[in-house]
Amino acid sequence: MSKNYIYSGLIALVVSLSCFAAVNQFQKADKIVKIEHVTKSPATKAVYNLDGAKSIVPLDFSQTAEEVIDAVVHIKSTHLYDNQQSSRYQRHNTPDPFKDFFGDEFNRFFGPQMRIRPQPNRGQTPYRVGSGSGVIVSDEGYIVTNNHVIADSDDIEVTLHDNRTYKATVIGIDPTTDLAVIQIKEKNLPSIPFVDSDKIKIGEWVLAVGNPFSLNSTITAGIVSAKGRNINILKEQYAVENFIQTDAAINPGNSGGALVNLDGGLVGINTAISSPTGSYSGYGFAVPANIVSKVMEDLIEYGVVQRGILGITIRTVDGNLAKEKELTKVHGIYVDSLMENSAAKEAGILKGDVITKVNGIVVNTTPELQGLIARHRPGEIVDLTINRKDKEKVISVTLNNNHGDTTLDSKENIEILNVIGAEIKDLSEEEAAQLDLDNGVEITKLYPGKLRKYTQIREGFIVTHIDGKKIKSKKDFIDILEKKKGGIMLEGVYNDIPGEYYYAFGI
Repeated sequence: MSKNYIYSGLIALVVSLSCFAAVNQFQKADKIVKIEHVTKSPATKAVYNLDGAKSIVPLDFSQTAEEVIDAVVHIKSTHLYDNQQSSRYQRHNTPDPFKDFFGDEFNRFFGPQMRIRPQPNRGQTPYRVGSGSGVIVSDEGYIVTNNHVIADSDDIEVTLHDNRTYKATVIGIDPTTDLAVIQIKEKNLPSIPFVDSDKIKIGEWVLAVGNPFSLNSTITAGIVSAKGRNINILKEQYAVENFIQTDAAINPGNSGGALVNLDGGLVGINTAISSPTGSYSGYGFAVPANIVSKVMEDLIEYGVVQRGILGITIRTVDGNLAKEKELTKVHGIYVDSLMENSAAKEAGILKGDVITKVNGIVVNTTPELQGLIARHRPGEIVDLTINRKDKEKVISVTLNNNHGDTTLDSKENIEILNVIGAEIKDLSEEEAAQLDLDNGVEITKLYPGKLRKYTQIREGFIVTHIDGKKIKSKKDFIDILEKKKGGIMLEGVYNDIPGEYYYAFGI
């Protein structure tokens, strides 16, 4: 036993001396031994997400991208100028509101990258080319895009993801939401289904699909960073701004493209960015799908948007307004005044009321209220929950149109009328006799188009001649314009202004 103790002691001594020698050697070499501890298991995915069952799953956008990419198209819009007009359309003549928002780099919002073709030879026609995106929403060839992508275009070309190219026709436009519907002659196309944009949550993942800088079929990812944004970029009288804000990268050319959720549903139509440079700075804005759906249906069915109106001026209640008006609650929308022929006034809404809900949905800001009302047509009833002197009550309001009644507008879906932006009707025999006319066609409504853009013509103008030819009916009017190219001269009268008037524009 004593020998075993001796052997054990000798072994321990040898090991100790070896360790001492090794440490001494490291110290002489000025080396430091660093030991790292790995506390996490290796992972093949860096980011995870919760599915509908609250289960943790790897975050992967590839399946969603594959589902939606075929339904987003590239749009090229071309606008021709005659030689007299071309000098007026230079980059520095961008409308002031858009200059203030984006700077001088981009024309209109941010989507169409506009350029004026140089004119090396006398007589050559200059043109402007815009590049944007669109979303196929029907297998019948209907495409939703932004109005500013195709506004004032003489030619619209649509390129699908598989590189097939088509000419498109404008079905209708809505400057108040900056939306437009166009159509190509093709069927059985892939489309993106709409989702209820009210249910989209802040922080939810979304993908932006479009053609930034003409880079076709580009997909970027981000989250919904805010809802109900008003960025004061639409200057129409009844403009509706209730944007979804996202940090998915959006750049010039994304206009009219899709914002989708991870299930491949359409959350909104990408429309604008907030940027000091005109390119991506972290904030993009999309028109919510619920508004897009209603506008699209109206344009296809009626040719114009049927916009229900309350007839009130409003402000979002904040701390300062609540103090000024001695309100006890700091939320809702304050009714500042009521207009003539106001639907709200007729229903019993008073100045000073605070609207807190629309059809049971809580509203805290003016964009939220505008967005909910914009989904309804004239004649439809909405239930407004109001706070009046700390007492809550529900008032049913039958919405009016912008003329103060509940009738629905209609517009013939004829391409040449869409181009010039007019609705016309034949004169009755009685109307013609009162004006001492034997022929003529009355322009009953004006929409954004060539007449409004290039002339000072007013609604009610009666066209008696086009380029010296008598106009006896709507058919004459349409047939002549459909065959015309270049300059056109309208001759006619007003029923309330003496004299003959002439209006010239180009087609």
